[in-house]
Amino acid sequence: MTYAYEDFNVDDAVQLGAHIFTREEIVEFAGRYDPQPFHLSEEAGRASHFGGLVASGWNTCSAMMSILVRDMLADSTSMGSPGLDNIRWLLPVRVGDSVRLTVRVLDKRVSKSKPDRGIVKTRWEAHNQNGELVLTVDSNALFGLHHPEAPGANA
Repeated sequence: MTYAYEDFNVDDAVQLGAHIFTREEIVEFAGRYDPQPFHLSEEAGRASHFGGLVASGWNTCSAMMSILVRDMLADSTSMGSPGLDNIRWLLPVRVGDSVRLTVRVLDKRVSKSKPDRGIVKTRWEAHNQNGELVLTVDSNALFGLHHPEAPGANA
């Protein structure tokens, strides 16, 4: 489905794909972008308050962004995002965890200055294989309108 501004409705939730975190990915990502000890080795992870190797929160965000692009944005009128708010890492993500992304629509409005696009406010909710919420992110995204001149396009 090609997502455009009109396809989003407040209170809708779209369940997207999942990502399985491997030891190799966790360590490689951490070595490159977040080299804290508990992201780099099982031994350091066991010695930490996590009790084991855990993925960087940024690794989790990046994996969820990949799902978002693959399952929603790649076939859409997306024009990017002016920013993210309220990133919350609620539970650690561990080796073997399968984390699934749900996108919940919180609000939407057509741009006053550029009426060919709208701003869709969403909350990303990432749950592990046990149904536990591990990450939330509030996002504002710009989407083109299918028919900006149509009656009701500003809804």
